[in-house]
Amino acid sequence: MQEYRPIKAGKVREIYDIGDRLIMVATDRISAFDVILKNEVTKKGTVLTQMSRFWFDYTKDIVPNHMISTDPADMPEFFRQEAFRGNSMLCKKLRMLPIECIVRGYITGSGWASYRENGTVCGMKLPAGLKESEQLPEPIFTPSTKAELGEHDENIDFARCAEILKAEFPERGSEYAEKIRDYTLALYKKCADYARTRGIIIADTKFEFGIDENGAVVLADEMLTPDSSRFWPLAGYEAGHGQPSFDKQYVRDWLKKNPDSENLLPREVINKTIEKYEEAYRMLTGKELD
Repeated sequence: MQEYRPIKAGKVREIYDIGDRLIMVATDRISAFDVILKNEVTKKGTVLTQMSRFWFDYTKDIVPNHMISTDPADMPEFFRQEAFRGNSMLCKKLRMLPIECIVRGYITGSGWASYRENGTVCGMKLPAGLKESEQLPEPIFTPSTKAELGEHDENIDFARCAEILKAEFPERGSEYAEKIRDYTLALYKKCADYARTRGIIIADTKFEFGIDENGAVVLADEMLTPDSSRFWPLAGYEAGHGQPSFDKQYVRDWLKKNPDSENLLPREVINKTIEKYEEAYRMLTGKELD
């Protein structure tokens, strides 16, 4: 049996090159504030992969995506080991764009902090008088750069996003900037509307895109997982304060309250985190995790 080693390891994902395709493995690592924590959250990687699979299938009418299969039978024998079961995705190779495509439908987190300071989010002026966690009149596209491990992403405006892409793609950079903005907003609107019917508010999320061999924009990486999104329960939602969540905001909040934790989570926080992730999966897909 041929063995493989990851060609790239991020905060959560590991990427394996198998020739003309890639295999993306979502590990059980968890990060917060751009730091990998010392604990692992059992089954977290499976939740991320299976939830991404659900959303990729649901949105393939809007934009093509990189997913080929999550079936181990379609992968080399090495990836049929138990360690890779459920958390691995066979993907197309792409030239990834150096932009995090963030979309905000509600004002919260760093957006709320910025709004309180000067009435803007990522340089975009918003209506006066918004409350914390309030739904925005329309979702907004607020891109950022992709930081290296251990560094922080930089919020940028659309003009800067276009500049970055034009530097990499002189002839099509402006076109790509418009496409990823439009795809980001269309994906969010379709999925947020669906999620509300399942009892979940998608407050914000991020997408990543790449370019295929034909020059087309393709959705990649993960999609609408608890790692990349803020999920709030619709029941009990009320603007004016922070919201309970199904995502890793629970971990962020605990770390803020325990600054001396040295990035080590207690067992009860780990258990509560995976419970929240699995609950979100059940609510959104209507299925139990395989």
